[in-house]
Amino acid sequence: MTGGIFAILDDIAMLLDDAAIATKISIKKTAGILGDDLAVNAEKSSGFASNRELPVLYAITKGSFINKALILPVAFLLSAYASFLIVPILLVGGVYLSYEGFEKIHQYIKQKTNKQTKENEKKILTEQQKIKSAILTDFVLSIEIVILTLGTVINYSLTTQIIATTIVAMVATIGVYGLVALIVRMDDVGFYIINNSTKNSSKQKFGETLVFALPKVIKLLTIVGTAAMLLVGGGIFSHNIDILHHINDIVFGFGFGFDFFVGLVVGFVTYLTLKVLKVLFA
Repeated sequence: MTGGIFAILDDIAMLLDDAAIATKISIKKTAGILGDDLAVNAEKSSGFASNRELPVLYAITKGSFINKALILPVAFLLSAYASFLIVPILLVGGVYLSYEGFEKIHQYIKQKTNKQTKENEKKILTEQQKIKSAILTDFVLSIEIVILTLGTVINYSLTTQIIATTIVAMVATIGVYGLVALIVRMDDVGFYIINNSTKNSSKQKFGETLVFALPKVIKLLTIVGTAAMLLVGGGIFSHNIDILHHINDIVFGFGFGFDFFVGLVVGFVTYLTLKVLKVLFA
């Protein structure tokens, strides 16, 4: 009886060891997409009134956990029984991200040429609509993270795959939105440091730097977040469509630049298609 218990404990220890190794490998492999995820979600979570930033971030984080709870079981079933559907699902997500990225660039150009556009956007997009948009973008990025993670642990047992992929998905949500919370509240930390430091001290100057830096960090994240959507969207196409993969290797050979270009083209084509459909069915 005692030997049986020790055998079970040994099996559990081996399983956890495999899961730990698989999780470590998966996090390394998905580091790039996690970085893009951070940039995109930081950009999506900014631009709200100061007293609404944390409630909005909480709503988006909660939506992200729901996204993972929906995606993980479906991803495991697809991986086991219908793996041929994974790439088409990724491509649909790539279309959405590319369109989002292109639309942001298009809106920026319009804002430069028409000052009223920015004001109109503020009136049209409510807080709830922005939250829904952020959660939808998180859904697409979550699919990419889960599928990439599954791809790195495909040679492990199903149980190890489930444990490792679930851990990576949860770490992605907690880590990304934890960092986003720190970024959007950076000015509050700065004001706290200023109020609790002596005049003209290095501590006070550090607090002032945090307050001064926040708008610039948010602006930078807006640019990086838009670029990240195009990079991830284009990357989904260039990595999963053989002809694009070969064109990149043979003609271009500059990975990220080609992914961005593909994302821009896919976003532009999607934008035009939606415009035509809107005219036809209006």
